[in-house]
Amino acid sequence: MLAAPGALPAGEGWAFEFKFDGVRAITYVEGGSVRALSRNGNDVTTTYPELGTLGGLLAGHTAVLDGEVVALQAGDRPSFARLAARIHVARPSSTLLTTVPVVYYAFDLLHLDGRPLIDEPYEQRRERLAALGLDGETVRTPPHFTGADGTAVLRAAELAGLEGVVAKRLGSPYRPGKRSADWTKVPLIRTQEALIIGWKPGEGRRAGTIGSLLLGVYNATDNLVFAGHVGTGFTDVMLRQLSQQLASLHRSAPAVADVPREHARHARWVEPVLVGEVAFRNWTPEGRLRHPSWRGLRSDRSPRAARRRDAPLAEPPAPRPVPQRRETVEGALETPDGRWRVEVVRRGRDQFYRLMNVAADNSVDGLSITTLQRLLAEAGVDMADLLTAGTSIDRTTGAA
Repeated sequence: MLAAPGALPAGEGWAFEFKFDGVRAITYVEGGSVRALSRNGNDVTTTYPELGTLGGLLAGHTAVLDGEVVALQAGDRPSFARLAARIHVARPSSTLLTTVPVVYYAFDLLHLDGRPLIDEPYEQRRERLAALGLDGETVRTPPHFTGADGTAVLRAAELAGLEGVVAKRLGSPYRPGKRSADWTKVPLIRTQEALIIGWKPGEGRRAGTIGSLLLGVYNATDNLVFAGHVGTGFTDVMLRQLSQQLASLHRSAPAVADVPREHARHARWVEPVLVGEVAFRNWTPEGRLRHPSWRGLRSDRSPRAARRRDAPLAEPPAPRPVPQRRETVEGALETPDGRWRVEVVRRGRDQFYRLMNVAADNSVDGLSITTLQRLLAEAGVDMADLLTAGTSIDRTTGAA
């Protein structure tokens, strides 16, 4: 089931989940063995062997789960750039498994012990999923918030450095292969799938490799059109992989018409079969991506998925810039009675949460989003009830 982009739903009857920046995977668990399929049906079981722990966690059960494979960085924040090093590796080495581990966030349950659940309401499927207790080092059940203010959940996602939220109608069934507004995604970062139609050689530090990629997307009339170029966001690993994969796709002329002369000059054209993802600000009047940044190849997307997506009617707030201080409180939430306060703290390159019991005048920091949610729950506090608090106490400390 796919989510449709849109504005945050208002009114009752919705739950909100954090949107994790990774790749979808359906997992099949039976007799302790696990098989994982990507969104386009490719078997990725050996690509992500960490998912094998589902066999032990679900001992005695047969199940089909839907979820997201993510690679985490400091503060339990998903990083698609890190995950890009794993997506195309069918059998990762022990070194790669150690340096870029992944976690599977299972957010839906489609089948359990011989009983199909896709026609059951989302609310009941989520209750059954929670009862399985899927919380381990490499498998987690992400939080979901019912009866909550979607704006507060979106704000929490922003403070956590997450991709956004997905609103899910409590009474909705699971619709395999369908994109439905019963699941409405509200991203904090605009992304777009695009086809690589060519590339231009690099200069200076990138001499001998790729300087930029030329991109195309399918428009509303199903024609492949030029969408601009991207020259930032690449890692050395990405450039090496792209060079290898594009080498065998050469063609003599561009796959799209009317590529502007300044982009066509010195371009090397390729067959439009590789799908990549870019983050960008918006579309120009000429239909070009404005300020795009490369995020990685998407082997889980088919070429026809590279269709132009316009912004929903209501745009979520853009993430705020990070002040360059040794320790800075970037944002804060608090309970309505002011007893509990959550601060988002950046110290150097690390971002974490600080939980403060204002009444008792004590605090705990260095927390991940998962640990924070657990501690709040133990204190009888629902994250969805937190309100945005002032950050006038932003400070610089001598912490290393």
